[in-house]
Amino acid sequence: MTENNPKTESPTVPDKTSVSPWRCISGAVISGACATAFYLLTASIAQNFADKPIHSTNPITLNIAAAVRTLIVGLSTLGTGIFAIATLGLLALAVQLVIQRLTNRLVSPSDL
Repeated sequence: MTENNPKTESPTVPDKTSVSPWRCISGAVISGACATAFYLLTASIAQNFADKPIHSTNPITLNIAAAVRTLIVGLSTLGTGIFAIATLGLLALAVQLVIQRLTNRLVSPSDL
């Protein structure tokens, strides 16, 4: 026989140990390292493309090469920006958590 009693689940509130300033800062360090690596990769790719121009007289070849180079540098720059913004967000969250703990303000579920 099947039971017709649906289980009521209350929304779970994460405990205070799951989000801490230490975890935010360590995540920001990792994300910042990735952003730095992507920045160095972007600079290296751009320099490599600048040092090696396309040797062709065909305009279609030149247009395709320019589009591909732009796409590659753009994607690398996008990676740099995403990790940099994540780093800033994690640092801001760490500051917010420290301020909340210093003022002993309880975090309500709607703030999460």
